[in-house]
Amino acid sequence: MKKLILKSVILYFISLNSLAIAQFDIKAKTAILQDFLSGEILYEKEPDLRIFPASMTKIMTSIIAFELLESGDLTLDDKFLVSENAWRWSQAGYSSMFIMVGDQVSVEDLLKGIIIASGNDACIALAEGIAGTEEEFAIMMTAKAKEIGMNNTNFNNSSGMTDAYNYSTVKDILIMSNYLIKKYPEYYEYFKEEEFTWDRTGGDPIKQGNRNPLLYKNIGADGIKTGYLGTEKYSLAASIKRNERRLISVASGFETKKSRSRQSLKLLTWGMTNFDLVEIYNSKKHKIELDVWLGKKNKVTSYIKKNIYKTIPKARKRYLKVKVHYDGPLKAPIKKDQKIGKYKIYYKDELIEEHDLYSTEVIGRLNIISRLIKSINFLIWGDV
Repeated sequence: MKKLILKSVILYFISLNSLAIAQFDIKAKTAILQDFLSGEILYEKEPDLRIFPASMTKIMTSIIAFELLESGDLTLDDKFLVSENAWRWSQAGYSSMFIMVGDQVSVEDLLKGIIIASGNDACIALAEGIAGTEEEFAIMMTAKAKEIGMNNTNFNNSSGMTDAYNYSTVKDILIMSNYLIKKYPEYYEYFKEEEFTWDRTGGDPIKQGNRNPLLYKNIGADGIKTGYLGTEKYSLAASIKRNERRLISVASGFETKKSRSRQSLKLLTWGMTNFDLVEIYNSKKHKIELDVWLGKKNKVTSYIKKNIYKTIPKARKRYLKVKVHYDGPLKAPIKKDQKIGKYKIYYKDELIEEHDLYSTEVIGRLNIISRLIKSINFLIWGDV
């Protein structure tokens, strides 16, 4: 049965997207688009093609810091000493925060220097402060990548500078971006800040704007990270959020900055205008009650272990239906978290997905006299 359902799900996704994708393309070497809440891929173009992720690498650099902040092993006020190695990157003509040798810079400022200003010097200072060396930090990055399912990625530095062993795919960068937003929503707020001012040592403060061009357009963009390498051309991991719906795109191989901005906007707009997100089940909003037989309550409330969303092409919502299946009424007693039924989702009357239903509460059994009276009433009146 599970194999048949999986096959149905695959056919369902193909039928949803094949026609729309056949009529749509963007000018990038490789690209992918995901509806965040449903997790469904709306568009992909050579998604497993190996790329040099450039500064999109800095997403993982930030994630390592966020993980340590969340565990309490690091605080935003902690300060790291800037080495000559880190400082040299601010003098090399690359994206920089412009830190100086001997500066003691807070973790929060380094993170802003990485996320907003895309500073390679800030990456190395943070990496050395956390792991001792950038090499050791890169090992942490790759281990985290494997942990979250980035199976075609290896990190060999913290900044994304050209390195044959610093590689990924747009599919893996999507996984990383999705993880960032789900796992660290509080720290993700840094990615939408439009500017960062660094009160540098020995000179006037330096104000730099966020390099993500979509932040300056009125489209709901709130991240994530640009990239550029001569060998890879321009890249962008982007996210827009409108009301409760979020789309994430990752693309690489744009020929120009202008193309990166326009084509990424085209991809995200296409996803927003051609598909609708349908909320199937939300534990905070939806209550699923099942009938109970010979229990101290006549109904039991059930739950599903995760919220369920589906992305549907425009004007096709009517084809989506849900049904509750259970052997009812359920006979008491019922334990809390007991599996008591199935929640099945259909598209055009074809089963595409099912989820277990669990009891939210304990339902005790009636005493013998009450059970007898209820059974007699049922035999006479058919009243459960």
